[in-house]
Amino acid sequence: MSENGRRVFVTGTGVVSPLGNITEEFWKNLIAGKSGAGPITRFDASSFTTRFACEVKDFTTEGVIDRKDAKRMDRFVQFAVVASREALQSSGMDVDSEDRDGIGVVLGSGIGGMETFEAQHRVLSERGPERVSPFFIPMMISDMAAGQVSIQFGLRGPNFCTVSACASGAHAIGEALRLIRSGDADVILAGGSEATITPMAVAGFSSARTLSTRNDDPPRASRPFDQERDGFVIGEGAGVIVLESEEHARRRKASLLCELCGYGASGDAFHITAPSADGNGAARAMRRALEDAHMPPEAVQYINAHGTSTPTGDPIEVTAVKTVLGEHARHVMMSSTKSMTGHLLGAAGGLEAVVTALTLARGIVPPTINLEKPDPQCDLDFVPNQARAFPVKGALSNSFGFGGHNVALAMKAAS
Repeated sequence: MSENGRRVFVTGTGVVSPLGNITEEFWKNLIAGKSGAGPITRFDASSFTTRFACEVKDFTTEGVIDRKDAKRMDRFVQFAVVASREALQSSGMDVDSEDRDGIGVVLGSGIGGMETFEAQHRVLSERGPERVSPFFIPMMISDMAAGQVSIQFGLRGPNFCTVSACASGAHAIGEALRLIRSGDADVILAGGSEATITPMAVAGFSSARTLSTRNDDPPRASRPFDQERDGFVIGEGAGVIVLESEEHARRRKASLLCELCGYGASGDAFHITAPSADGNGAARAMRRALEDAHMPPEAVQYINAHGTSTPTGDPIEVTAVKTVLGEHARHVMMSSTKSMTGHLLGAAGGLEAVVTALTLARGIVPPTINLEKPDPQCDLDFVPNQARAFPVKGALSNSFGFGGHNVALAMKAAS
């Protein structure tokens, strides 16, 4: 047992993403440097400033969710249930033989059922209040990803949702770590889910001037740390990991992907959308994660960057990394997989925790694609354009959200 309580390991992963709807397909495309961006197909975006996104393709709930149940779930909830099923299956856990009271679900979502909200608002406007669906509220509310995963798989442990914009998924994983350490659960499905490629969401982000407008070349639009970046590319999907106490995992002889050993969180107390210019909030989150993990800065070999491809955010994250790691920052690989997946908002931290766990387990560092003209302010090793084989032993995953929410997760190779 560590000084902080029980050791916690990642034993399973589940993915629904713009690069594939199972982990192996997702990982293959990620390592190949494939972009998930393309023209928006979920609605007519011809009049929008930004007309492209990283959509989930060929998604189906067949064989996973009963058709009647699926119709009563928003898209973000469906993503969560499908990803959670894969995570459980990949962990090799037989839930029927487990104490379900000890298995929890903590899933984040920054926005929740935006698609359902917009659809039911149209019903209200066009057909009146009596025609609004009785399932409107339980389909829309952000906690229902965690709630439905619990219901679908009969998991009766701690169950809740974290909502902290683009830090939601990472907050969920960090809080799950604390629950297992404290003995409140033996196993938790943790991560995030989001489905906000909708007219209102795209219009809102466009009005805030946060989205890329590279409509003529979507695959090259998300370009973190590049001089020509002009905003993020909105994405959708879910990333879920199975977290287990060491005792539980070893008792059932589970395959250990990596150890989740540190969680740091902080607030900027600065601005509703912009990060603090000195990167202090992000730096405090990273430092706290390393302290929680009892990892010296020199133990970090890889950082999965928040790296959204916005003009302001990318160099601030670089500043924060340099603040925490000092000269060692020059020797650390740091890639933004949002260059391929787009920004999954509240699901980003979940999906990127999957990426970090697989990087540790498989010894391959995913690239930052579209890095053609490095920004002089962003002068670290961003693994440009091509994956790199390297036996990573220690890593961080960063997630920062509107409102000044900062989360860093520390992971290390399983031992």
